[in-house]
Amino acid sequence: MKDLSQIREQIDRIDANISELLLERMEVSREVAAYKRATGKPIYDATRERANIDAASSRVPAELSSYAAVIQSVLMEASRETQYRELGRQSATADAIDDALCSAPAMFPRTAHVACQGVEGAYQQIAVDRMFRRHTLSYFDTFEAVFSAVEKGEADFGVLPIENSTAGSVNHVYDLMMRHDFYIVRSCRLKIDHNLLVKPGVAKQDVRIIYSHQQAINQCADYIAAIPNCRVHVCENTAKAAEMVAHSERSDVAALASRSCASLYGLDIADSAVQDNKNNYTRFACIAKDLVIYPGAERSSLMAVINHQPGALYNVLARFYALDINLVKLESRPIPDRDFEFMFYFDIECPAAAPEFRMLMNSLSDVCEEFRYLGSYTEVM
Repeated sequence: MKDLSQIREQIDRIDANISELLLERMEVSREVAAYKRATGKPIYDATRERANIDAASSRVPAELSSYAAVIQSVLMEASRETQYRELGRQSATADAIDDALCSAPAMFPRTAHVACQGVEGAYQQIAVDRMFRRHTLSYFDTFEAVFSAVEKGEADFGVLPIENSTAGSVNHVYDLMMRHDFYIVRSCRLKIDHNLLVKPGVAKQDVRIIYSHQQAINQCADYIAAIPNCRVHVCENTAKAAEMVAHSERSDVAALASRSCASLYGLDIADSAVQDNKNNYTRFACIAKDLVIYPGAERSSLMAVINHQPGALYNVLARFYALDINLVKLESRPIPDRDFEFMFYFDIECPAAAPEFRMLMNSLSDVCEEFRYLGSYTEVM
């Protein structure tokens, strides 16, 4: 039996040979690029890549076939990126990102006209206050109206909730992302404390009806269940719920809303921080009509439709792994009118100016049926 040190020396020699072969492979890729420059052939050849990956899988035992496929896929991606660099070509998305980086403003704007859903005192308004030093606000009844206001130029920016640490993603907003043209230019992570707001002099035990947004109701489900004989009514947002309580002729009504809504609508706080999970945060996205990448952007969002076949999602995720890019969110949503097909949303951590990010933008369209870049931004706390 060989000594372990001898076995490791053998492994090191094999790994060194693999590295030398990788360099040789990339040198040949440069020759391929020269040929394609002369003949005008496209860099990406899906048929040949599939054939190469299948051949790599077939050359090894079944238990190693998936690993061989991944290695071959990464090799093909590295070859493609080498050819892109040699020819000075890149995807239209990468070109747009480069243009945005070159023309980036010195800093995120301090003042703006912002659109958000709800009324004064809504958590969206608190998020706007966190992102902008001075602003004017236009309130809309629906999230879709916020998207439309930004698209039509009626507002410089729109602020929308996209994810809660307890209740999960705001699915309606994600569905609207499929239908509207926009870019995320900043995000905000806001601590959410829901409070039971009542008319002056009303006690918690007197409450029989609670108004709030569905997300807030979900986040306070255990607390609500402990209130006897209490019914719940869903409102378009928490601040509107507080407004309804303030204007109601009944005394047994309450709202789950922010602390600021109490003073805003003349209500008492019967109970504070009543959410089931005290570590309760919501992420808000600030959207704009045009692509702008402000300094310090280290987070990006993407949307992709992936081929409905085995290993398709794995091929996409392998790109993140190969480029050492951290994937911080993966969400799937069904595509309307397309049975059993899904749109995937990705949030990644990688500086927008990093070469790895550009390589990702050049390669994703090759492994996705559809691909859309939603912007790069900084997340503020």
